[in-house]
Amino acid sequence: MSRHEVLIQPQGAVLQEYFDSDTTIQVIRGPLGSGKTIMSCIKIIELMRKQEPNSDGARLSRWVAVRNTYSELFSTTIKDWLECNGYLGEFKQGGKEPPTQRLKFKLLDGTTVEAEMIFVAFDRPDHVKKARGLQLTGVWLNEMKEIPKPVVDMLDLRHGRYPSKKEGVVCTWHGMLGDTNAPDEDHWLYTLAEEDHPKDWAFFHQPGGVVKDENGEWQVNPYAENADNLPVNYYLRGMQGKSEDWIKVNLGNEYGFVSDGKPVHPRYIDSTHCINLASWVPAKQVPIILGFDFGRTPACAFLQKTSTGGWICFDEFICENMSALTFAPELAKYLKTEYFGHTFRGWGDPSGDAGNQSTDRTPIQIIRAAGIPCSPTGSNKSLLRRAAVEVPLTEVGMDGRARLIILPKAKTIRKGLAGGFCYKRVLVSGEPRYHDEPDKNSYSHPVEALEYGLQGEGEGRQVVAGKNTRRPTVKTAMKTKRKQRR
Repeated sequence: MSRHEVLIQPQGAVLQEYFDSDTTIQVIRGPLGSGKTIMSCIKIIELMRKQEPNSDGARLSRWVAVRNTYSELFSTTIKDWLECNGYLGEFKQGGKEPPTQRLKFKLLDGTTVEAEMIFVAFDRPDHVKKARGLQLTGVWLNEMKEIPKPVVDMLDLRHGRYPSKKEGVVCTWHGMLGDTNAPDEDHWLYTLAEEDHPKDWAFFHQPGGVVKDENGEWQVNPYAENADNLPVNYYLRGMQGKSEDWIKVNLGNEYGFVSDGKPVHPRYIDSTHCINLASWVPAKQVPIILGFDFGRTPACAFLQKTSTGGWICFDEFICENMSALTFAPELAKYLKTEYFGHTFRGWGDPSGDAGNQSTDRTPIQIIRAAGIPCSPTGSNKSLLRRAAVEVPLTEVGMDGRARLIILPKAKTIRKGLAGGFCYKRVLVSGEPRYHDEPDKNSYSHPVEALEYGLQGEGEGRQVVAGKNTRRPTVKTAMKTKRKQRR
């Protein structure tokens, strides 16, 4: 028996289900080290073997392996593929053609597998044009969560085109295979897997390499897949020095968000500060606080103070490429529709009370003209704004929860606090270095709107004034809870 026809024994029940599936589109989600990428490599060879031969005894197929960048395509995707299947054909790179392996090997029944594996990177949605014209049997989407949805949509229309009747045989199976770590909860892949459940798609969820015990502590999962092929204490070592959210996504295989920059608000812990209070609604007898950040990406954060002295950020309103003249009436409609009967108090960036050459009215004046109260905060110094969020993040209220809670509906603010609003890494060797100013991106405006809202309400002043707070901290409260459990 030749090497490519050895008996395959997937190291786990979910890996076995993935290997056995013949669904058109299959996606396996697992933690680091779970064997999902290697199983994709093995499964593709198996599908090449199962392709019906033509009259010449040739089993023809053409595949494309997709990654989001060429650096990752070469350092991971091609490397993993060739380690598994490099002996089955010649691999070439360079020139005008993309990196390609042409596989050719005989089977015991005398037929020959003749296949191509083409490696392509799609790092932007506009790279969808690379997919046009491809005549494929199948698509391998390696680290699928990093690939833009328009690219996946176009590739879904390219499989099943080879072999065709002119080659004397049609596809026995065609489709797409995807392997991935856990995406974020507002990722398109999450929506498909957990909400839409599209026909002809199958989703396979491997157990995490780590799980939380009854005390809320991460422990190595005895049911983790592919564990026999990993170094000793792989997951135990992997947890050391990592953040809660990094462990949750990369080792626990749970949906979440991880930033590769330095968070502007490092004290935010998603599992602590984001709580799904399903029955909570803003009280009509307490004003809703609106925080504003202006510019061409205006944003509004919605807050309400609780009876225990804390804050709940429960909603957001964000627009792209829009002036205050358009933003204000749209926000007014939203307030009337969603929060009719409530009273409001608003705070915004002081620079929003300065005019410009294109209009005599300032953004704050435009907001007020739409019937929405808004006043400038005393200062737009970053120290004041950051402290307004950091203080309630680190303190605990009388209800035992952090004084600042973010509800899932404020999803952009949540992701921004989790690290989307960050200082970008400076591309230099040696110790990590970061830019002095935060990156201006889709997360910066709504998080700064939150900062202005809390600053306007007086949060953070005691830190700036050099006064100590007597409130217990989140860290202290968490330690106390753990001791009480023991």
